[in-house]
Amino acid sequence: MSKRASFDSANLTDRAEQILSAASNRYRITVQVANRSKRLRRDSFDDFDSFDDPMMKPVIRAIVEISDELTEPGILKESS
Repeated sequence: MSKRASFDSANLTDRAEQILSAASNRYRITVQVANRSKRLRRDSFDDFDSFDDPMMKPVIRAIVEISDELTEPGILKESS
């Protein structure tokens, strides 16, 4: 029995491309996704009950969250 992913890989690719096209610096946005993924991973171990979808890896959740936040102003602004 194969496990089915709870996300669409084409949709995930589109979201990642949307993030990269909106960012002024690909390296910084990649680091931002990695840091959020690390935080989500750490938080999921600390509070296991609140983890919504155990099939979704932290990096995928980070991409989804950041792409959802693109509509909010200043989410991808440069930090000093």
